[in-house]
Amino acid sequence: MHLPNLKDAKVRTKNNINTDYFSFDEKYKNISVGKKYFIRTYGCQMNEHDSENVKALVEYMGYVETDIMDDSNLIILNTCSIRENAHNKAFGMLGRIKRLRQSNKDLIVGIMGCMAQEEVVVNEIIEKYKWIDFVIGTHNINEINKVIYDAILKKELNVEVYSMEGDIIEGLPSLRNNKYKAFVNIMYGCDKFCTYCIVPYTRGKQRSRAKDDIINEIKELIKKGYKEVTLLGQNVNAYGKDLDIEYDMSNLLQDVSDTGIDRVRFMTSHPWDFTDNMINVIKNNSNIMPHIHLPVQSGSNAVLKMMGRRYTKESYLNLVKKLRDNIPNLSLTTDIIVGFPTETEDSFKETIDLVEEVNYDLAYTFIFSKRVGTPAYNMKELSTQEENKERLKQLNAIINKQANENNKKYIGKISSVLIEGLSEKDPNKLMGYTEENKLVNVEGSKENIGKIVLVEITKAKTWSLDGKIIN
Repeated sequence: MHLPNLKDAKVRTKNNINTDYFSFDEKYKNISVGKKYFIRTYGCQMNEHDSENVKALVEYMGYVETDIMDDSNLIILNTCSIRENAHNKAFGMLGRIKRLRQSNKDLIVGIMGCMAQEEVVVNEIIEKYKWIDFVIGTHNINEINKVIYDAILKKELNVEVYSMEGDIIEGLPSLRNNKYKAFVNIMYGCDKFCTYCIVPYTRGKQRSRAKDDIINEIKELIKKGYKEVTLLGQNVNAYGKDLDIEYDMSNLLQDVSDTGIDRVRFMTSHPWDFTDNMINVIKNNSNIMPHIHLPVQSGSNAVLKMMGRRYTKESYLNLVKKLRDNIPNLSLTTDIIVGFPTETEDSFKETIDLVEEVNYDLAYTFIFSKRVGTPAYNMKELSTQEENKERLKQLNAIINKQANENNKKYIGKISSVLIEGLSEKDPNKLMGYTEENKLVNVEGSKENIGKIVLVEITKAKTWSLDGKIIN
């Protein structure tokens, strides 16, 4: 058993990062044939991709996925710790699972993801949830076959979580959720240590994958018919800074573009590391999509400083201007936190002013959530929860209006859309995304699924567009 330790999770050294190559252990092959697994994923795209890896690993053991939790023999919760809401959802789910466990003693239950890396969470699990079979961290999901196998043999809580800077595991299998677009990790971890963020402690040191491994993975995806890749990292713009070669995100973007894949996206971008070279590469390569997710978090320099964000409102606005001047049809989205401990009514108004000036296509907005172990956890809060809720309401009203007005600009225009499948809203329609990452519900034949087609936009809503295929 290995328990997480917050003190160790904070450590950063100049030690080299090890790269290991995964291979299946025949010992675990098909040992659970006829059994079903259920996995629930919370949080970011990185977590979604981790779940894709885990699905491939457990299916090697013979498990078959089910979307009905009550029918499963194995339940895995892939957790997120970025905000208290995700934390509460996971523990709430455990309450439901406990009732299933009481009627099915052979049910195996596991926790993975960022919550599993938190010392305070694991301590709570040990104290109140001893009936859980295993907890496994973000650094060693390649060991999940062994952990599940041990759970089958002996019914007792096993915690296998390492608080460490982390290594890189190449060759992990993946059972991707989408047949036409794929997540590709280009790096792991983060060294920014924003004062509100738990991710550097749960995901470890910044570790960039070797460029050849990334490019080879994308070439294999192209052979399998994939049309789009999204390059993933906690801060993709810092790619390569930990490598001993002169090769950065702009170089990687160019090399990925040169593979010839139809569409390239990347997230998440930290404004501090967004270079002019990156902008030029995006500008000069039509298969790099004109959508940038650029978290601002606050429009107040005083708050940004206390957040440890390393840029000012002015430098952020200057970057936005350069992006808009160089990238036609740019779609810009962001993240914003309200109620950060040092936020006053005046500094919140500065955020509103910035939002109105930038005119975002979409924003993910949140009330500040305390995370144990982060510097902001002990900061004195200057606003009440009631005030924070009112600020969030005010902010969202502006964001929603902007989103709706920006979508209306597409009416009557022709957009290139990757059709992914049937619309969730209307099974008689198709759904897909424009180059600007706008969701479109489309009239057209199912034969277009998996294709990039031209769509005339006929109607705009706040969160989506309607259209019809014209080719």
